[in-house]
Amino acid sequence: MTALATSLTPTHLHFLEALFPGDGLVTRPEEMAVYGADSSRRSAMPWAVVRPRTEEQIVELLRWAEAERVPLVPRLRGTGMSGGAVPAFGGVVVSTLWLNRVLDIDAEDFCAEVEPGVVTAEFQALTQKRRLFYPPDPASLKISTLGGNVATCAGGMRAVKYGVTRDYVLGVRAVLPGGKICDAGGRAHKNVVGLDLTRLFVGSCGTLGIFTKLTLKLLPLPESSATVLAAFGSLHDALEGARGVFRAGILPTALEFMDATACRGIAQIKDVPWPTAPNGDTRAVLLLKIDGSASALADELARLERALSQAGPSCLLKGLGPREEEPLWEIRRLVSPAAFQLGPDKLGEDIAVPRGSTVQAVEGFQALGAEHGVHVACYGHLGDGNIHVNIIYDAQDEGQRARAKACKEAVFRLTLSLGGTISGEHGTGITKAPYVSWQLSETERALMAGIKQVFDPSGILNPGKGWV
Repeated sequence: MTALATSLTPTHLHFLEALFPGDGLVTRPEEMAVYGADSSRRSAMPWAVVRPRTEEQIVELLRWAEAERVPLVPRLRGTGMSGGAVPAFGGVVVSTLWLNRVLDIDAEDFCAEVEPGVVTAEFQALTQKRRLFYPPDPASLKISTLGGNVATCAGGMRAVKYGVTRDYVLGVRAVLPGGKICDAGGRAHKNVVGLDLTRLFVGSCGTLGIFTKLTLKLLPLPESSATVLAAFGSLHDALEGARGVFRAGILPTALEFMDATACRGIAQIKDVPWPTAPNGDTRAVLLLKIDGSASALADELARLERALSQAGPSCLLKGLGPREEEPLWEIRRLVSPAAFQLGPDKLGEDIAVPRGSTVQAVEGFQALGAEHGVHVACYGHLGDGNIHVNIIYDAQDEGQRARAKACKEAVFRLTLSLGGTISGEHGTGITKAPYVSWQLSETERALMAGIKQVFDPSGILNPGKGWV
């Protein structure tokens, strides 16, 4: 394989200026800096930033980049948590935010066609006006884009009932290195002709092609919803409450949990509804959402309360409809920022384990925190075993920094020993790339590298990311 370019020449810049006139090309360092970072807090300066407005520009860009061996780093809003959009190994950042049209929403086909730069929450609002429903709900949905969600196979709190982004992608149109266009899938909800190229693109993190259009599956909009918050005096009781919900035959839309450390952090920035010292000691909180027809929801809510009550909650609150539910979900959204009440820095991991191993995993992670002398806060999507493990420490303290890294590696090893994965929804990017070989064998990595080479023979797309 021919080596990639290590910088842009004056001839390269002249080509980019012609292809992306005006503000379509960004080269000033102070303007490029924002395009070099994402929510992982990692950063690197791009060689240049291009902002295409048309598919034709992307075709020409990829034809040129393949010929010149110029690395390209696709990017949208940079909400990813693993450094997948950071040009850590050099290259031109390709921001497709200006490809942001909703092309079609069809209530007969139950699908939509969109460009990659459409903001997720704005798209969901448009579908709801037509009594349609796009379920994927990553935490960043108010600012993240559909293209970014597809590139990372974003999850979210509704995954326990509705699945993740890959379950709603019917088709992908992408430009490949060399300028070829691949149309994978389409508007049909079933398709078994050939290999499933659509699913290869979902979660590929910009390593196979650059999206120009996505075809997404929609569902009928549920008539109503309700939320229940339940606090418990022990993690075991909380997990027993969750098991009771499933044993009762209830499939919640969302099933979230927060451990004692997470609850303590939230209590430092907000008045909380659950018992706190000296009047009580809350060790875990469950937050559940159900949805469905208005006529059936009241009965479902009563069944849910009965199932949770058998585990002896110290506090049980409920809300019916968005206005009553929102204050309860606001508490869940505070978990990540509240972690900084316990320390100035954190390593945010998103492991996933089989559902039946959740208690063993969380108790193990808490023990590892105590062993390494750092705070460990666990919370996340209990319904599908996706646990967010925040390792909280002071990066200015060399000893704490080393202990936090050792704790992170111990968390990964325990996760894998339980049959889990080191990333449930954030991807590997650059923050987890050193640990991919702990989970994937040489055979599996070689197969993935071979697939990458078929799509991108020169390795120009998002080099150094993922599984290599």
